[in-house]
Amino acid sequence: MPEFCRVERDGRVLVVTIDRPEVMNALHPPANRELGEAFDAFAADPELWVAILTGAGERAFSAGNDLKFQASSGGRLEIPPAGFGGLTSRFDLAKPVIAAVNGVALGGGFEIALACDLIVASETASFGLPEPRVGLAALAGGLHRLPRQIPQKQAMGMLLTGRRLSAREAFALGLVNEVVPGAELLRAARRWADAILECSPVSVRTTKQVSTRGLRFASLEEAMSQHYDEIRDLVLSDDFQEGPRAFAEKRPPRWKGR
Repeated sequence: MPEFCRVERDGRVLVVTIDRPEVMNALHPPANRELGEAFDAFAADPELWVAILTGAGERAFSAGNDLKFQASSGGRLEIPPAGFGGLTSRFDLAKPVIAAVNGVALGGGFEIALACDLIVASETASFGLPEPRVGLAALAGGLHRLPRQIPQKQAMGMLLTGRRLSAREAFALGLVNEVVPGAELLRAARRWADAILECSPVSVRTTKQVSTRGLRFASLEEAMSQHYDEIRDLVLSDDFQEGPRAFAEKRPPRWKGR
C-alpha cells in the first residue's frame, strides 16, 4: 500500500490524493515514486477512464519539492522517468487528468497542475513558481508549460518574479476551469469527470492526443495536414459505430472504450 498518497477507485474514476499534509504535500523521492506507480496503473487499466489528483488537508495541493528532505539527503534530487509527481514528463498519457487544487500549488506542485488537462481550484488556492527566489528554476515543465497556457507577458511576470496568482486571477487568465468553495472542490472535480464520462472514451483519448500533438506544429494548416494514428483507431472503434446508432435510436450510448 502506498505510504505518501491515497489511491481510490470510484467507478471509472481514479482519485489520487497526495498525502503528506504535515509538509504541505511537498514531494520527496519516495512520494514521487508512489505517484508515478499510481499513474502507471491508471494508464494501464482499461476500466479507468479519468483521474482526479488532489492534496490532503486544506492548506496545500502541493508545495513542490521537499527542500528540507533534499538538503538532509546531501542535496540529491531524484525524479522518476514520468517526471515530478509522476506526471510532468508523462507525455504519452491519453486519458484525462483533473487537478483539484485545494490550497497552495507552488513550484513543482504548480508544475504538476500545469501537466493536468483541467484545473478546478478552491477559493483559497494559489499558484506560483517561486524557484528564482531560492536560486532554482522551474525545470519540471513550468518554464515551458506556463507561457503556452497563459499570455506570454503574464507568464514571464510570474516566472521572473516568483509572484503568486490567486485562484480568481488564475481563472481570469484562463489557467483554471472553475473556482469553487473548498467544501465543494471534489464534487466539482467529479462533476467535470462525469461530463467527460458521458463522452466516448475513445473520442476523448483521440481528442487529447491529437490536440496535444498538433501543438508541436507552427501553423494550423501544418497541424491539420498531419497523419494521426489515433484518428484511424477512432474510426475503427466500436464507439464510432455506437454513437450515431444511439443518437438515431434516441437512447444513451453504451460506450465500450474500444
